[in-house]
Amino acid sequence: MKIAIAKETLPAECRVAATADSVKKLIALGAAVQVETGAGLKASVTDEMYKAAGATIVPGAGVYADADIVLRVRAPSLEDVAQMKKGALLIGMLAPYQEKELVAACAGQGVTAFSMELVPRITRAQSMDVLSSQANLAGYRAVLEAANAFGRGFPMMMTAAGTVPPAKVFVMGAGVAGLQAIATARRLGGVVSATDVRPVAKEQVESLGASFVMVESEETKAAETAGGYAKEMSEEYKQKQAQLIADTIKKQDIVITTALIPGRKAPVLVTEEMVRSMKPGAVIVDLAVEQGGNVALSKEGEVVDVAGVKIVGYPNLPSRIPVDASALYARNLVSFLTPLVDKETKALNINWEDEIVAASVLTRDGEIVNPNFK
Repeated sequence: MKIAIAKETLPAECRVAATADSVKKLIALGAAVQVETGAGLKASVTDEMYKAAGATIVPGAGVYADADIVLRVRAPSLEDVAQMKKGALLIGMLAPYQEKELVAACAGQGVTAFSMELVPRITRAQSMDVLSSQANLAGYRAVLEAANAFGRGFPMMMTAAGTVPPAKVFVMGAGVAGLQAIATARRLGGVVSATDVRPVAKEQVESLGASFVMVESEETKAAETAGGYAKEMSEEYKQKQAQLIADTIKKQDIVITTALIPGRKAPVLVTEEMVRSMKPGAVIVDLAVEQGGNVALSKEGEVVDVAGVKIVGYPNLPSRIPVDASALYARNLVSFLTPLVDKETKALNINWEDEIVAASVLTRDGEIVNPNFK
């Protein structure tokens, strides 16, 4: 069983799908691991470290030759897919809602593709949950980006020259990224508040020392899907919540937005009017900028200045912490792969009826098999 670790090709992607530690675990499963030259350099994993762990270093597209399993962080190019052999497994965060051509190409090539974002959020799959492992780091990094763009300090500081007030931070969305943003902002000394459409988030937010801001109604009692995501709310609810948010935002120094809906454009939470209501020097970090953005006027890859209010639109924040992001992601992949390999024969033995497998597989035997993408 040959496992290939490919070098990421998307711009500004610094993560890698395996670390030296995870390579050892893959070899323990019975695999021969080949790594593309320089695949881990941006995540501080050298070719020598991979060699010491037992991997073989392969130049360029040669990494795909005869590979039974290809591990990636993000979606490969169509040219990369064409290099893969029929029956090979491609595993990564493939963004199938956006990468429709890729899904079709995998089916056409006879590649069995698994998208890690589709792994169900059940207890048994917690160690495979790439959305949580990466969102956790994104929430942390968002606060650091806000602090870097903010022209003042975060904590209250009492000096002989006077007192510096603490930064007021408002986090929109209390999922994994939002909760980590709250915790990080609190550690830096900010006064933190947060909002979410799910009432269950109130207890989590308050347990981290932040105050909860929300319009409570009958609709909010059913505002969470079985998979743990927030549902899209009615227009009436959105208007009430928007007014409360507008009144809250104008008082804040820093706003961090984290709201995403799988397969849909990110909802706009902060309108242009709200942005302009904030005082000069305030900072907004839009974590959803890659999916259209939660903030009006945000631009992917840019810091936009609107009358003194900075809107930070850096995409792919986990990639800005590539060492830890790669380590966590690599562990997710090992956890996903382990049940697919027979302990005795050391060969692939996939139970296609398994809940995790059935939810995450996109293509198989030359067809798109996932009902959400047929």
